[in-house]
Amino acid sequence: MTEYNGAPASGTILVVGGGISGLTAALEAAEVGYEVFLVEKNPYLGGRVAQLKQYFPKLCPPTCGLEINFRRIKDNPRVKVLTMAEVENVGGVPGNYTAAIKINPRYVNENCTCCGDCAAACETEIESEYDFGMKKTKAAFLPFEMAYPARFVISRRIIGAPDAAKCAAACKYGAVDLNMAEKKLTLNVGSVIWATGWQPYDATKIDNLGFGTYRNIITNMMMERLGAPNGPTNGSIVRPSDGKAPESIAFVQCAGSRDENHLPYCSYICCMASLKQATYVREQYPDAKIYIFYIDLRAPGQRYEKFYQQIKADGNIFFIKGKVAEVAENAATGAITVTAENAVTGEKINQTVDMAVLATGMVPTAAVDKLPADLIYNADGFIINDFEKGGMFAAGCANKPADVVSSNQNATGMALKAIQTLVRR
Repeated sequence: MTEYNGAPASGTILVVGGGISGLTAALEAAEVGYEVFLVEKNPYLGGRVAQLKQYFPKLCPPTCGLEINFRRIKDNPRVKVLTMAEVENVGGVPGNYTAAIKINPRYVNENCTCCGDCAAACETEIESEYDFGMKKTKAAFLPFEMAYPARFVISRRIIGAPDAAKCAAACKYGAVDLNMAEKKLTLNVGSVIWATGWQPYDATKIDNLGFGTYRNIITNMMMERLGAPNGPTNGSIVRPSDGKAPESIAFVQCAGSRDENHLPYCSYICCMASLKQATYVREQYPDAKIYIFYIDLRAPGQRYEKFYQQIKADGNIFFIKGKVAEVAENAATGAITVTAENAVTGEKINQTVDMAVLATGMVPTAAVDKLPADLIYNADGFIINDFEKGGMFAAGCANKPADVVSSNQNATGMALKAIQTLVRR
């Protein structure tokens, strides 16, 4: 028998990314006794799930899952949350990593009670990134009602301007700190879980589908925000151009996906997302007609297949097997005409609708901004887990396209792998 002569393992785990995968991994590790640092670049936890109206499999709002996780984090002293933070570098070996962290100023400290006086005093409005630019928000804002940490944010854009001073003067709790500066932090950790999530594919790159040119063409994530009660229209699904209730909507599947010019892979859950969004429309507008253009419909698993069969039975939802070749707009009415060839009948279809939704795919965030660590990527930018080497692991959509359930399962597994690194198993 030989003895291990390397550096002693740190008992701490670094989780990068505070979406559903990062939350799950952090909590699973912390609740069995390990110290966890959870680093998130946004001013809030929850990631993409926080932007949804509903998620599978129960079609419940994301608040029902996030609220429980936020409570678990709040009650667990082993989890240290760092928001508005970025990992600048990770170096070392399994069991002994050094991570350099940059924490950007929030300009609001822990005294914040979320009273909203700073927002009331602020006159500057900025585009809401949370709502994909579909509405304006004050430059002093709470990202969303249930945001954790429950603290407002002052946009860097007004620092040094009179509006920032107004925000500070309006706060009776001394929570607005305009002198807050960037901080640097060095952590010694034994293992790292990369839960950096995904970004929607940039639909403006798909020249033939009109996004960014025609106002009544939106993406699937924009549709989630339109349907969400805390969205830009308070849950009303309306045309962006004129606020009209749509009488017909086209869903364009594989918008940029399974295409060698864009994303060559299937993003796994886009079909189910569109079927789910069809239920949003049917609930609000019982007489609306919905046209779903698809290459192949993929319903992974028995529960999803059952859901697909329920949607298929709806007489107002029409499925057309055919890839959309182009879209056009009627400048006078804002109506969208979708052109495709029906792969079953061979006929050319020109379907005119009030608006269209593009089912854009998942792009791993790590493919857009390479992570500052010694990691292996596949051709599409997803992180490949090297279990033999150990130490650093990708969870959820940083590893592969996945839904919420699969992401949670995967994140639990990666928490176990991270723990095994600490105990040398």
